[in-house]
Amino acid sequence: MSEQNKKFDPLFTPWKIRDVEIKNRIVMCPMGGTSLFGWFELGGCHFDKEAAKLFLERANNNVGLIIPGIAPLRDTFWGKWLWQNPKMFEELKEFMDEIHKTGAKLFVQLTAGMGRSWAITELVAPLHKNKITRAIVKPIIDTSHELASPSPQPSRWAHDIICPEMTKHQIEEIIEAFAKTAKLCMDAGVDGVEVHAVHEGYLLDQFAIEFFNKRTDEYGGSFENRYRFAAEVVKAIKAACGENYPVSLRYSVESKMKGFCEGAMPGEDYEEVGRNMAESEKAAKYLQDAGYDMLNADNGTYDSWYWAHPPMYMPENCNLEDVAHIKEFVDIPVVCAGRMDAEVGAKAVQDGKIDAVGVARQFLTDPEWITKLIEDRLDDIKPCICCHAGCFNFSSSKGHANTQDLTDTMGLARCALNPETMQSKKYNIKPAKKAKTVAVIGGGIGGMEAAILLSKRGHKVTLYEKSDSLGGVFVAAAAPSFKEKDRALIAWYIRELAKHPIEVKLNTEIKNLSDISADEIIVATGAKAKSIPVKGAETAIEAVDFLLGNREVGENVTVIGGGLTGCEIAYELYLQGKKPAIVEMQDDLITTPGVCLANTSYLRDFFKTNGVPVYLETALLEIGDGFVTLKDKSGDVINRAADSVILSVGYNPDPLFKKGKNVHVIGDANKVGNLRSVIWGAWDVCMKL
Repeated sequence: MSEQNKKFDPLFTPWKIRDVEIKNRIVMCPMGGTSLFGWFELGGCHFDKEAAKLFLERANNNVGLIIPGIAPLRDTFWGKWLWQNPKMFEELKEFMDEIHKTGAKLFVQLTAGMGRSWAITELVAPLHKNKITRAIVKPIIDTSHELASPSPQPSRWAHDIICPEMTKHQIEEIIEAFAKTAKLCMDAGVDGVEVHAVHEGYLLDQFAIEFFNKRTDEYGGSFENRYRFAAEVVKAIKAACGENYPVSLRYSVESKMKGFCEGAMPGEDYEEVGRNMAESEKAAKYLQDAGYDMLNADNGTYDSWYWAHPPMYMPENCNLEDVAHIKEFVDIPVVCAGRMDAEVGAKAVQDGKIDAVGVARQFLTDPEWITKLIEDRLDDIKPCICCHAGCFNFSSSKGHANTQDLTDTMGLARCALNPETMQSKKYNIKPAKKAKTVAVIGGGIGGMEAAILLSKRGHKVTLYEKSDSLGGVFVAAAAPSFKEKDRALIAWYIRELAKHPIEVKLNTEIKNLSDISADEIIVATGAKAKSIPVKGAETAIEAVDFLLGNREVGENVTVIGGGLTGCEIAYELYLQGKKPAIVEMQDDLITTPGVCLANTSYLRDFFKTNGVPVYLETALLEIGDGFVTLKDKSGDVINRAADSVILSVGYNPDPLFKKGKNVHVIGDANKVGNLRSVIWGAWDVCMKL
């Protein structure tokens, strides 16, 4: 490591959890879908070889401690308890032998359940609502068990579903299952277990938080009663495994909640309805004294999900101040997660503010990022852009449960930017059977991804771009002030292209296929903005023109279109000191499936908190000189002052050439989507050439 990067040295010092020594201060934090026992799969719990491959690759790239994603103690499908599957733990033992050869340590995270936070899907919700269908599907998926909460209350995802109250017998079963499963993990060579969780508004957290827990028995009411469930879990594990077997707790310092499905913004002055700092100081010490050996900490609940799953709108290191504060009240190690920057994390470790840095989704994007950090190859690290489009795309809007497709819901922990993550059987790089000459038309993300992949497979690639720079429409998408990771991604692609024998021809417009000579042609020419038949529309500013700085805007700006791009434009306008308003024909902002609720709820909460006018179920009638005319769902006409109007009403594919025998259309030129569909789609085509 160079002298310049000695600043990372504090990360590469050993530390201990009980008697287990961890070689460095970097923790791969748990992510839904990375469970070693499978995740939400119809075949039931099993040793997940795809997840094992994921972790072994990261272990071989210098991670200190690995904590896989949640393993439900009771399988989601068929209702079998984990401890009833001895074969799975035999396979786990063999895997742990391989992990230990790398010098890494691994804790298995076990969950009591999700309760009201269970992301019930649009497909499953109707089955639960009907008593007959609920009974029919119960042997396959017991929705009442999955939704069981400390007290009857609405589901976070489907507000018209009232979650049933968990019985004392169910609580006792879960505590017993924690102990039995932890013992099997210990016997399989697992270095420790993590209890999930007094964290993020999951089941144990719902018991701990008075806002959710209205019980009158020994598991509700007083502070001790509310935290009793979590305390009894660790005591049962210690009784089964011995006092010295490490037990970590996933822990949220503060809930950051203003109310049901309403979170608090960073820096906001608000009244906490969940766990506030005063209670957290007491709870952290209480849980340590109950037997927990580490706090794996951040903030938030599913009502303020952007604290636990920070999108790009959240500040980097957003939880560090709170986690560092809570460390003052315990004697056990404390890990901090939440958009942690390696340099800031190293300084926090050096200063004794935290014991280790928790990182999650960066491991999905680039499995070698720690190795590159050690080898002083920072520019080679492919950045995670906090999009959640592959790893956690549970989406929801007004009146809808988790709107993401069930097959997608079952396939968490993938990565929009790295198709091979948790999909190595479907996406992998193999040498081409026959090397060909390939022309890629369009230098956006899709075109660059295709060119790099084709070159890796042995093809001779030429990339044509009609402008004088690479990046395509993603340059505009990356322009807002909060998109620094997007801009870093474009720079990464440009550097990556230069590492391969790819001929890049800028300022080269291809007008006819006869202009180029190639065995195969990839068309990646993107999409064009939709137009709307409204009087005065020609005076409006296209979203891309605003984002690129081609058109200036006035003080009062009306954004037409409340999809993701429109909302991000309004957010950027507000950050610039402008006064934006959003007009959307749907009944909510960002109704497109596949956009994570952590991302969308941040924007919805931001606009609500800061008084940004949002006109839902409202149509644009006219754009005039200094005004817009709108019509709401009641038929009322609204005239609103507007110095500028920005159109963000979507895109249509714009393929320069149609598909043919040797002509392949990818990305938005084929079907408008997001970065995930662009990159995965490029692999779908390029792996076959």
